Amino acid sequence: MAPGAPFKAVALTLFPEMFPGPLGASLAGKALQEGVWALETVDIREFARDKHRTVDDSPFGGGAGMVMRPDVLEAAVASAYSPGTPLIYLTPRGRLLDQSRVRALAAGPGVSVICGRYEGVDERFLEAREIEEVSLGDFILSGGEPAAITLLDAVVRLLPGVVGKTESLEDESFETGLLEYPHYTRPDHWNGRDVPEVLKSGHHAKIDAWRRERAEEITRARRPDLWKRYEAGANETKK
Repeated sequence: MAPGAPFKAVALTLFPEMFPGPLGASLAGKALQEGVWALETVDIREFARDKHRTVDDSPFGGGAGMVMRPDVLEAAVASAYSPGTPLIYLTPRGRLLDQSRVRALAAGPGVSVICGRYEGVDERFLEAREIEEVSLGDFILSGGEPAAITLLDAVVRLLPGVVGKTESLEDESFETGLLEYPHYTRPDHWNGRDVPEVLKSGHHAKIDAWRRERAEEITRARRPDLWKRYEAGANETKK
């Protein structure tokens, strides 16, 4: 990436009209307008080779649904891919996206995201390009576009200058290996419930300790998998 060049995101999709979508609003949208990052959409259908602009075909071996053709996908990627940037395909069978991977993507020059449709894409295309397969979780969407928007939102908000106070990024869920602690604001008394007194004490050390304890309690109760990793890391640090 040339010095001063913005982070570049490329979305390869059958529905370019879905972009920027939410990425054109709020902090991500402002950063897009200011040139902090750039977004290019590639219409995969433009690279079909027949008059019907066919991008899929029936699967070998039979089965329901259709599969996206490798030749069409390859032509679309070749038109916009920048060597040295990650090429990601959103799929339920991919590696679960986490905050460490998001940080790594934000530290790079950009990312290209392939939005699948139908039953998926031809395996040979994934192998030929050594594409990184990423999943947002154990659920199914109608296509890769919502997942791509989610991934890009997570990455863009970490780019320098997008979020005003970097401290707010440091305390978020997953950044410390824990889920985030509870938040409170005015009014002090609402619907029979009060703000914890420690948060109004002005004693920063006690507030930090309270927040750490609450974060640990919530993580232990709601995400045993995260808590197990957190404990392992803490024990390793003590050695």
